[in-house]
Amino acid sequence: QLQLVESGGGLVQPGGSLRLSCAASGFTLDNYAIGWFRQAPGKEREGVSCISRSGGSPNYADSVKGRFTISRDNAKNTVYLQMNSLKPEDTAVYYCAAKTRGLRAVCLMKDPHTADFGSWGQGTQVTVSS
Repeated sequence: QLQLVESGGGLVQPGGSLRLSCAASGFTLDNYAIGWFRQAPGKEREGVSCISRSGGSPNYADSVKGRFTISRDNAKNTVYLQMNSLKPEDTAVYYCAAKTRGLRAVCLMKDPHTADFGSWGQGTQVTVSS
């Protein structure tokens, strides 16, 4: 069974940094593109970033471009999300998921598109507040 586990969330002041990790168990993560999503209270889940199996040309939501960096270490079966210059509006539960539909290994322009991703983790809370 495909299972993903997020970690690394916490409370940080505006302008601070966090690095989230997404670890896979039960499957080889490098067969899939991996997406990061977030959901703030009262809002729909939104895609934040996507990285293809190869690691090349990742996608980012406009709201995080230039501040967040996605990367992967297939040897460790882990994907990371480095978040810098955090803002209060980044506060949310962050989830990772594997692309389980369509071109599973590749992030398309629309990705991370929620409907094409599965094996969701439990999420990790990120709170940006002074």
